[in-house]
Amino acid sequence: MHTKLMGILNATPDSSLDKGKHFSFEKAIQRAHEIYQQGADIIDIGGESTRPGAAPVSLEEEIQRVIPLIKEVRQSIPLPISIDTIKWQVAAAAVNAGATFINDVSGFRDPEMRRVGVESEATLFVMHMQGEPRTMQKDPSYSQGVIKEISTWLMERVGELLEQGAHKDKIYLDPGIGFGKTVAHNLEIVHNFAELKKLGFPLLLGLSRKSFMGKINNKSYEELLPESLAMHTIACMNGIDILRVHDVKESRDIINLLKAYSEHIPEKRA
Repeated sequence: MHTKLMGILNATPDSSLDKGKHFSFEKAIQRAHEIYQQGADIIDIGGESTRPGAAPVSLEEEIQRVIPLIKEVRQSIPLPISIDTIKWQVAAAAVNAGATFINDVSGFRDPEMRRVGVESEATLFVMHMQGEPRTMQKDPSYSQGVIKEISTWLMERVGELLEQGAHKDKIYLDPGIGFGKTVAHNLEIVHNFAELKKLGFPLLLGLSRKSFMGKINNKSYEELLPESLAMHTIACMNGIDILRVHDVKESRDIINLLKAYSEHIPEKRA
C-alpha cells in the first residue's frame, strides 16, 4: 500500500466539520502539530470554505488567514504544505511562504493560476467541479455520463497545463467527490476508480465526511467517521495515491492495516 495522507487544516470560521474551532492562529498551529503526530504525509491549508453554498472570501482576508500559518507550519513541522485555494494570488503568496503543493478545486481553469503553478514548479492537484461552490449542488447533471465527462474535463485541464509548460510528473487528478455531483454520481465515481487511474496520472481523493454518505445513512457531518473510513478502505484497495482526510489517526490505522495485509503471504500447504 502506497497511499499517502493529506491532513486537512481549515483556517476558516465556517467549515462543514470543525465549525471554525481551528480558526484562531494558535488553535490552527496546535491542530497542525496534531495532524503531523497522527501520521499525515502532507498538510493541506485552506482559508476559504468550499462547502456547498459557501460564500466567497476576499483576497486580503484569505491571505491574512493562510500565509502566517504556512510560514509557522513550515518552521515547526517537517511536512510538505499544500495550499487549498482558487485564487492565483493566494497560491503565489503561499508558494513564496513555503507551500510546495497547489490544490485548486476549480481545476486550474484560470490561466493565471496555471502560470503560477508552472512557474513555481509546485505539485498541482487538478480537481473537477461542476459550477462553483455556491451553485454546484443545484441539480448537477452529466448527459454523457459522469465518468466520461469528468475524464474529458480533467484531461482538457491537463492539456492546458502541459501547454503552458507544466511537467507531467507534477500533476495529480481529483474527480471532485461532492463538487457538483448527486449521491448516484459520487457512488459511480467510487465504482470507477480503476477507470480514472487509466487516465495516466496519480489520483488525489477527498471522501472524508462528504455529505452524500450522510444522505445515504441519514447522518450529520459529525457522525460520518465510520462511513468515511469505509470509503477510505475502498479507495486504498483501488490504488488511490493520496487521501485528503479530516480524521488522520483513524485513516493512518487503516493504511497500516491494509499494508500489513497486502504484504502477508500465506504459507503454501502441501
